[in-house]
Amino acid sequence: MAAKTPREKPAPTRVPQAKPPRVVAELGRPETPEETAARKAENSRKHRANQTLRNLLWSLVASVGLMLLIVIVVVRPAQPPREAVDFVTIAEQAQPTIDEPLATPVLPPQWDANNAELSRAADGVSSWYIGMVTPSDEFIALNQGIDANPTWLSNLLEQRAATGTETIDGREWTIYDHRDAEDPGNFAYSMVTTEGASMYVLHGTADSNEFRTFAASLESEMAAGE
Repeated sequence: MAAKTPREKPAPTRVPQAKPPRVVAELGRPETPEETAARKAENSRKHRANQTLRNLLWSLVASVGLMLLIVIVVVRPAQPPREAVDFVTIAEQAQPTIDEPLATPVLPPQWDANNAELSRAADGVSSWYIGMVTPSDEFIALNQGIDANPTWLSNLLEQRAATGTETIDGREWTIYDHRDAEDPGNFAYSMVTTEGASMYVLHGTADSNEFRTFAASLESEMAAGE
């Protein structure tokens, strides 16, 4: 009689045990389903809020960067050059109102007037003014004071003291060189001379050579009034 083959016993079925609920430290007990749902909803809300804030900051950085790029890269249109003032015509229009001839110096090319006017000071001194831009892009002004007095000159030069004299084309000019002052402004250098009823004052920021050129151009004007 054949021997019986022993049967294999079926492996025991393991039933997975449920994971115990997580104990929340703040509560001292497991969360309820409602508390779990509320916690997850709050975490999602905070994540969305942080994401929105980051997106806002990046958008702001991008906008500022684009604005700076436009300012740096975009070429601004050049301003048209300022038209020179025709001081000769202005002098001709003002001349009938005053007896003393108004100076209209003939200067080399690249000298441009930016202002010209005849005015009367509170003390009754009439002053013919021409503002010039020199070839080196500096400034020299002429003030022709008619029947001027020392007070008018002192006020015009802001009480600056004379520092010397210089002779140009045989005419002596008093020099007021204050280019070393802390803030000389438009009276860094001045030259003064008198002819007839007129006192001629040059002042500005140009170098001495350009002042000499301007002074020499006035010589024919002053000679005509002698």
